[in-house]
Amino acid sequence: MKHAPHTIGDVLTELHCHTTASDGVFSPSEVVRHARARGVTLLAITDHDTLAGHAEAFEAGQHWGVCVVPGIEISTLSSQGEVHVLGYNVRPSDEAVRHRIAALRDVREHRARCILEKLAALGVHVPFEAVQAQAGDGMIGRPHVARAMVQLGLVPDVQTAFDRYLAEGKPAFVPHEGLTPADAVHLIHAANGIAVLAHPGLYQGNIEVLLNELLIAGLDGVEAYYPLHTPEQVQRFTAFAQQHGLLVTGGSDFHGSEPQGVSLLGSVQVPETMLRALATRLGFDAG
Repeated sequence: MKHAPHTIGDVLTELHCHTTASDGVFSPSEVVRHARARGVTLLAITDHDTLAGHAEAFEAGQHWGVCVVPGIEISTLSSQGEVHVLGYNVRPSDEAVRHRIAALRDVREHRARCILEKLAALGVHVPFEAVQAQAGDGMIGRPHVARAMVQLGLVPDVQTAFDRYLAEGKPAFVPHEGLTPADAVHLIHAANGIAVLAHPGLYQGNIEVLLNELLIAGLDGVEAYYPLHTPEQVQRFTAFAQQHGLLVTGGSDFHGSEPQGVSLLGSVQVPETMLRALATRLGFDAG
């Protein structure tokens, strides 16, 4: 791993962001460039269900002096709702593991087609080709469906598409299939990575049950610091992590399409003592 030229106390981080390899607006190299402009020197690329953006991000990181952590955000389904699991330092050395990660693309395409079928049943017709055009070579996600709906004049903006149709609990929502949260932890570990529960405050099921299930599966950390978490949730998830010897992480979940735009990148920081523990696990020189 390339080391950034600062001690951990000087480092501004972004540990949860997306590029055009999945449903982000900016390419991997553009995200790295924006990160550098924002002062971020430790950046984790965590695209949904793909590692495709890593090579481009690494090259840009060398150019801009940003330490790029290879990551992923795996979408799963528990018995009570959708769960996302972040993986850091994901470097699969086994061909079977690489194949399992690559197969997640097919799961996403199938989900998108099911969403379009639900929309059609509601009288909202979106051709799959329009969604695919939005995704380009990246992994298809709900934001691509929403952007296609905006382009077709079916909704005024992306947020309306989610609020009316695509968000969990809305009429065109389709849950992910294939992996359970525990499966994701095991897959990340098989790829030599560190498994962290993403934005637990957004989970709609019983979070205590989920956390305990993931502890058994070997969970390494919890994303306690997140833009939509309340101070009480941050305290709760931090306390849980410390009680069970887990890492504490945080990130903005930057996609580039947020109302805050690029200003959101690097806006969520983890306290230095907690970041130091994560940096040690990442193999980063804590200084």
